[in-house]
Formats: sequence, C-alpha cells, structure tokens
Amino acid sequence: QVRLVESGGGSVEAGGSLRLSCEAFGYPYISYCIGWFRHAPDEPERVASIDTDDEIVYADSVKGRFTISRDKAKHTLYLQMDNLKPEDSGMFYCGSHRGNCPLRLKTMDYWGRGTQVTVSS
Repeated sequence: QVRLVESGGGSVEAGGSLRLSCEAFGYPYISYCIGWFRHAPDEPERVASIDTDDEIVYADSVKGRFTISRDKAKHTLYLQMDNLKPEDSGMFYCGSHRGNCPLRLKTMDYWGRGTQVTVSS
C-alpha cells in the first residue's frame, strides 16, 4: 500500500525558512511525477513538482524562494522554503502520480495528509 507522509511544517515569522519532507512508503514505481501542492485533493494547486524526465516546475509565486529536491535512495521528497511570506500559510500536500504529471491535478494517484505551514507577519 502506497503512503505519502509529510513532515516539517510549523510556525515561522515572515522571512523565515522551513524544510518540508515527504517520505513515500510502499512505492514500487520507477518513473513517476511527485510534488508539493496546495488545496489538495479537491482543488490542488501546484507549488512545485518533479516530472518523470526530472523537469521541475514551480508556481510563479514561489520561484526564487522555494527549492524542490528528492533523494531517490531514501524515497523522500523535500521542499526548502526560504523568505516565507504570510500568504504562503496553509496546508502543503505531497502528491504523486504513476507516469507523467497529469494536466488535471485532481487525478493524481496518491496524496498525503498534509503538513501545516503558518507564517506570521
């Protein structure tokens, strides 16, 4: 059974940093899309994702501040978030899909339960 487990959320002041982690359990796939999303699973919005060809896509609002990376050996995805802003506050979900990232993010195969990020001004 596939599980995505997020961690690393918390409360910081504006300008601070957090590092989110997503560990994948029971994930048998070699080629897949994985990323960080907001408002999942009903109306997911991409924060950052890595596709099957290692292409990385960031939301415009986080470019230059967030960095997505992964350690395939540890089956773990990361999101380094720097210069955080109050508008970054919310739940961050790890999502994954067998194959290329779908155009309709609602069709992603797997979602974690999310981790809360709160940024105070």
